[in-house]
Amino acid sequence: MKCFQCLPYLLGLSVAAAGATDVNDHDLMKIMVQGKSTAELRQLVEQHGGTITHDLPIIKAIGATVSASQLEQIRISSLVSRIIDDLSMDISEPEVPPERADCDIGGALEATLENNSLQWQLFNKQEKPAKLQHIELGWPTMLGAVVAAKIDQQDLALPIPSTDTGPTQTASAHYEATHAPALSGITTFQLRFEHPLNEHGKAPRWQQSDFSIKLEFAGGCSTKLIPGYPDYEADTYYPGIVGADALHLHGIRGKGVTVAVLDSGLWEHPALAYDTNGNPRIVGRFDAINNIENADVFDDSGHGTHMTSVIAHSGEVFSAGVGNGSYKGIAPDVKLVAVKAFDEQGQGEFLDIVRGIQWIVEQKDVLDIKVLNLSFAARPRWPYFLDPINQALMQAWAAGITVIAAAGNEGPEPMTIGSPGNLPYLITVGAVTDSWTTTDRDDDYIPDFSSRGPTPSGHIKPDIVAPGGHIAGLMRPGSKLMQKHPDYLISTGELVMTGTSQASALVSGIAALLLQLEPELKPDDVKCKLLSSADLAINRDGRLSYSPFQQGNGYVNAVRAVTLGQRGCGNQDMNIQRDIAAQEHFEGPAIMDEKGNATLPGLNRMLSPTESEKGLSTDRKWGIKAYIERKDAAEPSGDLPFHWLEIYLSEKSTIESLSTNPPPNDTASP
Repeated sequence: MKCFQCLPYLLGLSVAAAGATDVNDHDLMKIMVQGKSTAELRQLVEQHGGTITHDLPIIKAIGATVSASQLEQIRISSLVSRIIDDLSMDISEPEVPPERADCDIGGALEATLENNSLQWQLFNKQEKPAKLQHIELGWPTMLGAVVAAKIDQQDLALPIPSTDTGPTQTASAHYEATHAPALSGITTFQLRFEHPLNEHGKAPRWQQSDFSIKLEFAGGCSTKLIPGYPDYEADTYYPGIVGADALHLHGIRGKGVTVAVLDSGLWEHPALAYDTNGNPRIVGRFDAINNIENADVFDDSGHGTHMTSVIAHSGEVFSAGVGNGSYKGIAPDVKLVAVKAFDEQGQGEFLDIVRGIQWIVEQKDVLDIKVLNLSFAARPRWPYFLDPINQALMQAWAAGITVIAAAGNEGPEPMTIGSPGNLPYLITVGAVTDSWTTTDRDDDYIPDFSSRGPTPSGHIKPDIVAPGGHIAGLMRPGSKLMQKHPDYLISTGELVMTGTSQASALVSGIAALLLQLEPELKPDDVKCKLLSSADLAINRDGRLSYSPFQQGNGYVNAVRAVTLGQRGCGNQDMNIQRDIAAQEHFEGPAIMDEKGNATLPGLNRMLSPTESEKGLSTDRKWGIKAYIERKDAAEPSGDLPFHWLEIYLSEKSTIESLSTNPPPNDTASP
């Protein structure tokens, strides 16, 4: 049975200023007032002595500051349909709590390998010193024994090697409390090996991924050396993972497409301020907090700059010291519009966010805005159609702007999709991580943090998943996130961040690539192309590795979106104009089973009964092609509702046809 009915409509209409009667009449409060006419609401508020702060005709609303007595007079007016007084929204990155509250140690994402030593910077994020308790090490056997181990200049008792032999040597050590080194602030852990890491005058032959280090501290916290990527200076890697690098080589870089980023502002680093040809490309700036147009949108937080970097970084990718024709951002030639609606702490207000969206819609034709990136998510407070931000976004979508939003970082529980990602029309993006391997998708998996569907109205979300783990991007030195996470800083000066924020920015970049090739695409068509071409995770037996509430339509693929993406399948069963007019609202296909769990009709036939592995899987393959062509395929289940081979042959035929008959009117020239 359908049990996803949203909160009653009347509840949404009566969200008046709860607790307003407890406010002293001399204290002013911020409110949003909605009705049938913005002009009438403005007159009403001013008539009762309130001060207008926001004109929001896009949702027939105004923002104002009023006293408690003024609010009571405004509330009883027949011109008012609802009043909201809790206007805050928090997009700050959710904290991953330490294993215990007694200590919090972070390790740098990069270790230094030189001569015969490895050096790794550690960060004690609490004032209290943390005592080292246990070490576990792994290193290439060819380097010989560990001859020295230090924390800064303090010698440690050497770890005891295991008796196992093989290409990797392991060792461990335990330190009693009386002799354990204490870490304060920033320190360096150092290992020195018997043999050098490199031949004389040459770069080290070993990479960070050849070493493993785990340090455990009193208080229960620990930190590990991550495998890392080979060379952050040369590459950001995620364009290659989703196939954008291949499109770059054909001149498909987002030229002629304007992307608006509504976030915390922008640091105008040269790689963001200029495209790959050195042309200025920031065409619009709006401070939605202070209602100032064409002024600096200084990014105190760093979040907005990081998202813009994922979308548009114009730095070239190098292979063996030579530029290879690809770039560090997904769409390095897009034009950019920066809208600031969030502060240094990642805090924002509904009024400012709606004002920012309204400005983008107003400037759509002037600045030719085609894509809007929203890398934020908050817990939904209303049915999707009553959320003020969603109401503004429906207007943006209807106006022809493709909107991409983050699913949120509140997984792995079901029904954790955030707002505005719960709006069924737009493209909602969950995260996948590549386990630090760029060429092997067998270890790519959906991490626990990625929010799951369905939405409260029963819609399947996320729509798609994209790389959101350890994404490197530009950020202003000294910005809040840079200060908060010094252990995420890498040698390029960039910060590595993880979340569906990064995943949604990546998909915004791919949307821009599609729109360069086909500028006439409507938002519904962009959505259809992305979703119809995504790579589903499929197990050996032909069942889905992940529920649609986890992976949506699958792993985004830029090349497949260009070659195999379809039109006409985006938002088919809904009518946005009727939704905007409050004539009809729409429920998705999700239902509740007899145990009260979210499900879909026939899901038990589609989905593997076992949870998919985190990391390398011998069962899971991403994409129908990889599934059909696998060497160890099992006999498909008899009741399988999918016709994978039929789809595979159809796609193969399409690709072969494109290779012999390329489409006319190539618009992809640099």
